[in-house]
Amino acid sequence: MPHFTTTDGTELYYTDQGEGQPVLLSHGWPLSSDAWQVEVKLLADNGYRAIAHDRRGHGRSAKTYTGNDMDTYAKDLAELVKHLDLTNLVVIGHSTGGGEVVRYAAQHGVGRVAKVITVGAVPPQMVKTDSNPDGLPIEVFDGIRAGVLKDASQFYRDLTEAFFGANRDGSNVSQGAKDDFWRQGMLVNLAAAYDCIKAFSETDFTEDLKSLDVPIFLAHGDDDQIVPIGAAAIRSAELVKDGTLKVYPGAPHGIHGDYQSELGKDILAFISK
Repeated sequence: MPHFTTTDGTELYYTDQGEGQPVLLSHGWPLSSDAWQVEVKLLADNGYRAIAHDRRGHGRSAKTYTGNDMDTYAKDLAELVKHLDLTNLVVIGHSTGGGEVVRYAAQHGVGRVAKVITVGAVPPQMVKTDSNPDGLPIEVFDGIRAGVLKDASQFYRDLTEAFFGANRDGSNVSQGAKDDFWRQGMLVNLAAAYDCIKAFSETDFTEDLKSLDVPIFLAHGDDDQIVPIGAAAIRSAELVKDGTLKVYPGAPHGIHGDYQSELGKDILAFISK
């Protein structure tokens, strides 16, 4: 299994499959690169080099106590990209990973990043503030922190209901998909999981979005119960210079089923433009 060590000594796991234009995928919280297995194969099968890493503290990467913040996540990504010498790069991020790739592309990726894709992503900012009145109250994220500290295993099981929209009539998400979410979540270091909640909820990506000068595809389900679309992709689309917003009717936060199939086709189409 390939690993890369950052300048602060943190060992990061990544998978690297296929050949062609590089596409780098960043996962959501509290998951790992395994969340992208279907898309990695899809990209490799269609002539792309697909690379997906486990964020520090997550998956098979080092179980970090420090550096669990968005600036460090983006810096880690920049060091991995430099290590692999990737150019003409497409970056894709889901949820927290969407914030990670936006910050990376804006602050580190000039000259390397060709396109950005976000899916159910946290930008511009999740938490409600005076300047972000449509965000979620801080109490929502305090509740997530409390749940993780009290019983992370049960919290991750419970979270799958809203994550995949399993609490909606007509949901067809499998028990296996929910179990795999739990499996990935149980690999994250508790300190990293706890600190990442602040990173994904309180980081303000407004200036990052404004500074992006490459095309960005903003995908979001309109029944996303984790990152509500109104304060996320819809606002992000208003901030970027060259954005394409696609709303997936009835789609939840988690990527699965028909939503996953349609998104895969849209990713390939956007990259090939």
